[in-house]
Amino acid sequence: MRRLTLLLSWLLLLSLVLAACGGGGQQGAGGDDAVARGKALYEKTVIGPNSAPGCITCHALEPDKVIVGPSHAHIATIAETAVPGMSAAEYLRESIVNPDAHITAGFPAGVMYQNYGKDLTEQEINDRVAFLLTLK
Repeated sequence: MRRLTLLLSWLLLLSLVLAACGGGGQQGAGGDDAVARGKALYEKTVIGPNSAPGCITCHALEPDKVIVGPSHAHIATIAETAVPGMSAAEYLRESIVNPDAHITAGFPAGVMYQNYGKDLTEQEINDRVAFLLTLK
């Protein structure tokens, strides 16, 4: 399972790099469309087939504002150095599909919805990661 997660993380990273190299406004899996789709998903209060709480339900985009979980202001910058040897994209993806893998100090494990990795499509996860990577 860990190998599959790593493989998927590397594929995601590769697709983001290729999208960035291809120029802005690129349609499809990467580029501006992925960011826009990710932002739209992030802002939904309920997501997935099991009506899970959307990101914005528990996370603020304003610095130091806590709703339930930590603020996502500057999350891309934080993710760059959160785990040595792990890219920001890998960290963010793992935080979505395995929420208790990296717990922010001061927040308890087990609070974040645990089944986003099962409920969301690969595209939805990739789009969320693409959006979160813009939050420098």
